[in-house]
Amino acid sequence: MTKLTIKDLSCQYDGHRVIENLSLAIESNEIIALLGPSGCGKTTLLRTIAGLQAVSNGEIHLGDKLVSSANFMLESEKRNVGMIFQDYALFPHLTVAQNIAFGLSKLDKNAAHDRVTAMLKLVKLSDFCQRFPHEISGGQQQRVAIARALAYQPDLMLLDEPFSNIDSQSRSEIMIEIRQILKAQNVPAVFVTHSKDEAFAFADKLAIFNQGKIEQIGSAEQLYSRPNSPYVANFMGKANYLPITAVNGQSISTLLGDIVVDTSLRDDHNIAMLRPEQLSLSEQQSSELAIEYSFFCGSHWVHRLVNNGMPGQAIEVHCKMSYEVGTKVSVSVSSHDLVTFRS
Repeated sequence: MTKLTIKDLSCQYDGHRVIENLSLAIESNEIIALLGPSGCGKTTLLRTIAGLQAVSNGEIHLGDKLVSSANFMLESEKRNVGMIFQDYALFPHLTVAQNIAFGLSKLDKNAAHDRVTAMLKLVKLSDFCQRFPHEISGGQQQRVAIARALAYQPDLMLLDEPFSNIDSQSRSEIMIEIRQILKAQNVPAVFVTHSKDEAFAFADKLAIFNQGKIEQIGSAEQLYSRPNSPYVANFMGKANYLPITAVNGQSISTLLGDIVVDTSLRDDHNIAMLRPEQLSLSEQQSSELAIEYSFFCGSHWVHRLVNNGMPGQAIEVHCKMSYEVGTKVSVSVSSHDLVTFRS
């Protein structure tokens, strides 16, 4: 099994620096999602790993082998890296089996046949081996693409938004299947996406990109519950930000009232971040907080609150209860490790 190591990487595209001093380590059998908005550098990083983009500084190693540096660039075909594209890139004139076999010319005929048979079984397409790409579904085409990539027995798999062309009903099932295949084959993977839901379902860790740099890396739960910046907090989901004043070591004062905290507060932090589901509501006629609008999301109600005493300050709360617009409410905060930032 192979480890990917990226150290102090910088690269340019069209005269502009796209990635700057980026370091990242991916353990063998680990799936990392590169998550961020369009133009943040995640696809460029994928291209540098694949050997399709030169680097201006830093190094990329696959295991003990240097594959890229400012003065060296190993050819793509010598890196033993598999790649799955957004549009699958299947050959329309070849059958499913022929697509998987493409590129196995170094194997003798019997070995190539055995490899294709094993890959067809792995991706559950043995009964579709003689069909052409247009005769199977988008999810099945994606399984053909991963079978073709795995047929090379790569040391690393790169996936560039591979699920964006699959219908929403099939997407979750396909993601789970491909994740299980990669894990069963002990192949580490780098997965580019702009969807946090896809990253949550598919990856072991998430690397949040911000203008060519990794803002934070960790598990989905870590990044959602303990973001290190408002940028990461907002990218991972809805967040409320409240000005705070430390009352004592155990509580803070906000427009919601005093909140008891389990962790010590930094003196230079004056903003508290609260997720909507960390808040709960109860009716209170004397409150200055009122329901501005509500809608049902299937698993919960979304309520937007406004404070009559603080115009412009709105709070979003997710809870199981429905409330009429205009209802005056008080808000309580569940016990958790409070996240704070400096404004």
